[in-house]
Amino acid sequence: MAGKQKKPSWEDRVSRHLKAELKRSGVTYDELAEKLKKHDHGETKASIANKLNRGTFPATFFVASLTALGVENVRLGDI
Repeated sequence: MAGKQKKPSWEDRVSRHLKAELKRSGVTYDELAEKLKKHDHGETKASIANKLNRGTFPATFFVASLTALGVENVRLGDI
């Protein structure tokens, strides 16, 4: 009998969600870094990659990234 599957951690879920939004938007980490500069976030391709791979980043980075991508709505059930 198969055991109950463990849900991914919040870190994994939020990181995956932001990566999916990047892919949907066709935006690279370099392009996101440029877009974030317009929102007063000094990020580089490397810092973005590190945050998304680690899965830990401030909510301000998450919201600024979604805003930079033009995402207007986030359904929490999708994360």
